[in-house]
Amino acid sequence: MSGYNSGFLGTIPPVVKNIIVINALMLLASSINEEFMIEKFALFYPASSFFRPHQFLTHIFMHGSFIHLFFNMWMFWIFGSTLEQVWGGKKFLIYYLVTGVGAAAFHTGVNWLESLSFDRIAYHLLLMTPTVGASGAVFGVLLAFGMLFPNNVIQMLFPPIALKAKWFVVVCGAFELFLGVSQTGSNIAHFAHIGGMIFGFILIKYWQRKGRMYF
Repeated sequence: MSGYNSGFLGTIPPVVKNIIVINALMLLASSINEEFMIEKFALFYPASSFFRPHQFLTHIFMHGSFIHLFFNMWMFWIFGSTLEQVWGGKKFLIYYLVTGVGAAAFHTGVNWLESLSFDRIAYHLLLMTPTVGASGAVFGVLLAFGMLFPNNVIQMLFPPIALKAKWFVVVCGAFELFLGVSQTGSNIAHFAHIGGMIFGFILIKYWQRKGRMYF
């Protein structure tokens, strides 16, 4: 057995590993030329002059800081590795991208509804504010884990209690909805998190109905 395959990286499924590497490289590139990376690859509101359609996809691989990247990829690695092993790489990648783009679409739709009551200054701020991060897709991955392994126990750190995966997902979803409604103007895209879970639920139900849940 080679040293590579027996090492830590060798235990990470290939799609999960490659996505983590791409995210890390994108953050490195942003540290070199942040203005260019944000303008080209972050997600801007469609009415913004900076908006390009590909940003619905590329923003998933962008992060605002190392801490932002670390926590997203940590959760992605924990829950995504199991899903990739169960689904296989192709299906898992499709799921990840669909939930990520779906999260962005849902977030954009909520922004549009909110913008109907914006004044000129608030609307200008919306046009100039980029969205980055894999959080929507990660919440989609969390939702899938809860649906496939509802009775697996997840040990939380804060607070230090254990919950079955299905209840962990319910708590996370309810908490994000509460924050999204109560924290107007927050720099965290709570409705993108909810959108990732919604699109993940729809896709899983579609696969179940078509008998394509596994491979």
